[in-house]
Amino acid sequence: MTEESNVNESNEASEVQEDHGSLVAARREKKRQIEERGIDPWGSRFDDRVLIGDIRSRLDEVKFQKEDGTLIDLPELHEDPEQRINMRQWRSDNGPGTEIGPQVRAAGRIMLQRDKGKLRFIDIQDWSGKIQLFVGQKQVGESDFELAGLFDLGDLIGVDGRLGVTNTGELTIFAEKLHFLTKSIEPPPAKHVGMTDPELRQRRRYVDLAYNDGVLDRFMNRSKIVQSVRQTLANDGFVEIEGPTLHSIAGGAAARPFITHHNALDLELYMRIALELHLKRLLVGGMERVFELGRVYRNEGISPKHNPEFSMLEVYQAYGDYQSMMDLTEQVIVDAIEATGQSFVLPWGDKEVDFTPPFARKTYNELFEQYTGVDPSDANAVSSYADSLGFDTNGRHIDVIKNEVFEAKVEDELVGPVFVTDYPASICPLTKRKADDSDIAERFELFVHGMEIANAYTELNDPDLQEELFQTQLEGLDEEDSMAKMDNDFVRALRHGMPPAGGLGIGIDRLVMLLTNSQTIREVILFPLLRPEG
Repeated sequence: MTEESNVNESNEASEVQEDHGSLVAARREKKRQIEERGIDPWGSRFDDRVLIGDIRSRLDEVKFQKEDGTLIDLPELHEDPEQRINMRQWRSDNGPGTEIGPQVRAAGRIMLQRDKGKLRFIDIQDWSGKIQLFVGQKQVGESDFELAGLFDLGDLIGVDGRLGVTNTGELTIFAEKLHFLTKSIEPPPAKHVGMTDPELRQRRRYVDLAYNDGVLDRFMNRSKIVQSVRQTLANDGFVEIEGPTLHSIAGGAAARPFITHHNALDLELYMRIALELHLKRLLVGGMERVFELGRVYRNEGISPKHNPEFSMLEVYQAYGDYQSMMDLTEQVIVDAIEATGQSFVLPWGDKEVDFTPPFARKTYNELFEQYTGVDPSDANAVSSYADSLGFDTNGRHIDVIKNEVFEAKVEDELVGPVFVTDYPASICPLTKRKADDSDIAERFELFVHGMEIANAYTELNDPDLQEELFQTQLEGLDEEDSMAKMDNDFVRALRHGMPPAGGLGIGIDRLVMLLTNSQTIREVILFPLLRPEG
């Protein structure tokens, strides 16, 4: 809380009670009065301003100068008002003298205002932090002080002044000149109430970012995570490409696509559901380490873990395998955590996740048996267990049944982070088989608290086997859940020779959820898909 926090905090509360139309009208009237003063209410270029976070870092330049010129460091300042030092008393004990500090220039949105006669206290915020302004009539002059009386919460202003500390121990810019930069016509949400409705927050993300604590920080961390992912891959010799988002075949994943139509070609096209097949074509062409971080689209349900449009990272490394991808995945996540300045032990709701490397590695079969008590190699036992859970087993491939059981009884138990390795080969048609067991695919998925974060393969590069698998539809598997979608050109590409390779996919949104302690995917997507208003 800022200085004089117990004084005049009713501005926003009273605004909530008033009619919205009258609030807007009052703000427009202030805009008119600002214009009458010869000031553009929409502002202009404001050069040489410094981020508030950088200004706050200059606290050590604020000193107490005694009459003999001796400089004394200020005592430690605290954000918590209960721990702040009475600076008036401290100065008296160390005086006589005066406080000196650097000249600074800042700009930001007004978050709080408090009137005290010929003094105003204003809190402004930019994307790096908040700071208090001390606006005294004597210090800024009558004209600027009157201008400050036309400020509203949400307005954008600039200030020139001296960095210092108030009597109550709060870091403050003591204003010498004010600059009006933009009028906010719409009133912000009331302080301490804010915008709490989840759908409204997502629909009006601009308000959510501006006024709800922690939201801007979350999306700034998302940016840091994405940048870190790119940097980790670049450091390891990978190159980023941009593949097509419109595909003639909805391949590379088991998902229902969005369908569109190209008028000039009179051609039905699909928004991409995966990045995979075009990236592997590039391996054939000689791009040995390649990745894409881009949007994919799946015409499926919406849930706390699913959005129809989401960000996916796919990586392919020639002459690697799924073990190579495990090492890379771990490095990507460790680097991303460090990029956000956090420890490896992170909160997840009321729980924790320990990302300290190395991550655990367990096989699919050993986890299946651990959490079901059923031998995964015993088809009859697996079917009976599935029947007891109410699953339809009639005429369905045993591996399809087994995987449904795994998803229902095992995945939610995986606290992790844990790499689940060696999946049934029949449900992994793009994956190379293990040399000593053709029923097992060299594949892993990374799970954290029951959520799949990454999926990786030793890539299948046998064109004849790939063609056969594209044509194979497992019994009991719906077409939309199948990867049996023939892509003749991809098979042709494989016939030119794709090197042995490892491939990796990471759901960026889910990764950000984990690293920012966000319980729904909509909290980490700036503009999630919503029904139209009205």
